[in-house]
Amino acid sequence: MTKKERAKIVMEELQKLYPNPPIPLNHTDDFTLLISVLLSAQSTDKKVNEITPNLFSKASNPNEMVKLSIEEIRELIKQIGLSNTKAKNIYNLSKILIDKHQGKVPNNFEDLESLPGVGHKTASVVMSQAFGVPAFPVDTHIHRLMHRWKLSNGKSIEQTEKDAKNIFPKEKWNVLHLQIIYYGREFSPAKAWKIENDRIQQKININ
Repeated sequence: MTKKERAKIVMEELQKLYPNPPIPLNHTDDFTLLISVLLSAQSTDKKVNEITPNLFSKASNPNEMVKLSIEEIRELIKQIGLSNTKAKNIYNLSKILIDKHQGKVPNNFEDLESLPGVGHKTASVVMSQAFGVPAFPVDTHIHRLMHRWKLSNGKSIEQTEKDAKNIFPKEKWNVLHLQIIYYGREFSPAKAWKIENDRIQQKININ
């Protein structure tokens, strides 16, 4: 079976399972999405969704966020890993948004990736989900499954993103990366993986 044939099976099965995948992180606008994605690094979406309602009730935009001290932000997110660093990044990026971007989240990769704590993956999530720009954010699930499905060599996150963009149609990227995340969680976990539970892997092997 060719790589293109495997990719076709992946897309067909994911569309059956998750025709309209929601964004896993609860948010109300591009700023709250940006903060939620930043917080999710080395944490779970579930944990982020537990703590952000309290944070956003006190500060849901850059102007409100800079009225809090870094210590106050840290206290609000202390259940999240790397809370000290993330609190500083949230405060500092909010200040930059006010000073350089009229309090708005920029809608381009260069400006997003220049913000404290915002790497390429975070920027890709914001660009795809807040602004509808085709992007393919690669998390651990996508990195693992692209390798498991033999659609990437799994050498690096960067290579996996490049391979995903090469094999999947650009207009599908924004939905596909969410579909793969949901699939990884439900059917193809990193631990205790069983092929009998992995319907895509079975189809790839059978075909």
